[in-house]
Amino acid sequence: MTDKVLFEKDGHVAILTLNQPETRNALTDLDLVEAIVAHLARVNKDMDIRALIVTGAGPVFSSGGNIKHMRDKLGTFKGNAREVRDNYRAGIQRIPPAFYDVAVPTIAAVNGPAHGAGCDLTLMCDIRIASTTAVFAENFLRVGIVPGDGGAWLLPRVVGLSRAMEMTFTGEEVSAKKAEEWGLVSRVVEPGELMGAAKELARKIAANPPQALRAAKRLLRDGQRMTLPEMLELASTIQGEMHQTADHMEAVTALLEKRAPVFKGK
Repeated sequence: MTDKVLFEKDGHVAILTLNQPETRNALTDLDLVEAIVAHLARVNKDMDIRALIVTGAGPVFSSGGNIKHMRDKLGTFKGNAREVRDNYRAGIQRIPPAFYDVAVPTIAAVNGPAHGAGCDLTLMCDIRIASTTAVFAENFLRVGIVPGDGGAWLLPRVVGLSRAMEMTFTGEEVSAKKAEEWGLVSRVVEPGELMGAAKELARKIAANPPQALRAAKRLLRDGQRMTLPEMLELASTIQGEMHQTADHMEAVTALLEKRAPVFKGK
């Protein structure tokens, strides 16, 4: 059987590919959830990885929940209200905290439509680059359900509350161009340029010292829920640690010697 999620490394960059084009890369299978969570844990353990790209195989990034499974009450959607709640907790709701805890910067290379949970998966990433063929839809209400995978928390933090409500209440698609205008994506490129653009950005990120890179992401992430004094305290603690690293000294020395640094993650 073909792997539902592909994982590869290209230098210091990891690439996670949803690999079920026959289901439009639906997200709700439990074994797919297990694979995604396991690969993200692998990224955190591997100090050689400095950036992660997430994309989809085929013309669609992800259609979100499997509509046929909804109709037939299979998988996540099987059982009574309590059982479905438990299925969500044991399944797709494990993905957003796993992405939240990814230590390195994450880039969604959105190669096509991202609907429902697929849209929310892009929001779980730190940066989004979209193909001109991409569209985004928070369309849970269209099938009579609500964002059950964290979208109601994620979307307002990316596009603001008013636009998040518009997307949620209408379920309408947002084009790649509009997504760029709204700040939902950083840039829009032609389909054939998407992975090249994502890899170029990932390599620029990965050129930085890995310990400081992970620490900077932690500071940005945790600072979202801290007061300014709390964040400054965390920053000073992390800064003290970074000043003791060999990579810090290598960066300073390389600047003074006007050469490219060589970082070893130490």
